[in-house]
Amino acid sequence: MVLREFKKKPVMGIVRGLALEQAEPLVEAAVSAGLETLEITMNTKDAAKVIKAADKLSKKRLTLGAGTVLDMDSLKTALDSGATFIVMPVLIEEVLAYCVKNRIPAFPGALTPQEIYSAWRQGASMVKVFPARSFGPEYFKEIKGPFEKIELLAVGGVTPENLGEYFACGASAVAFGSSVFKREWLQNKEYRKISWAIKAYVEKIGLLGGD
Repeated sequence: MVLREFKKKPVMGIVRGLALEQAEPLVEAAVSAGLETLEITMNTKDAAKVIKAADKLSKKRLTLGAGTVLDMDSLKTALDSGATFIVMPVLIEEVLAYCVKNRIPAFPGALTPQEIYSAWRQGASMVKVFPARSFGPEYFKEIKGPFEKIELLAVGGVTPENLGEYFACGASAVAFGSSVFKREWLQNKEYRKISWAIKAYVEKIGLLGGD
């Protein structure tokens, strides 16, 4: 991942539980909708194979990363599979330190002001505020008061209808997950619905001047 490129279209998809055979139609659905950044979580079955397959199938049309990275073993597996950025649900210091040292964009999760500050101080590319729905957009405005230079990624509860509020209140980027990559849609091969749902986010970002 080139962080400055991500900031031009600051929206990330997060997919969990993607089966290997679903990789190709999912990648095509995401690309056709205009998505450029996709995270595949490491607690997905055969996550390494899925990331590797998605990376190959995307043909550089998607920037692939790994999420739910909880330790150094999963970090190594993710990087070996082709992940170019790393996302964590919390701050895992050794994982972040390795990413900073090796210039790998990393998004550790945090919620409280202390957690957010600690993650940023240790070198986070952006701090993943999760779950954002717990306090809503106004919380971002409050955090940006004392921490105006900290860049925040809003995750959890972000919709096409409210993402503008998150940006207005200080978020640098947003992400979406299970509301779009619904288990029943994946199981029923309803990739057109997934594409339409992604496009709603991408188009809203474009209207806000993110693209």
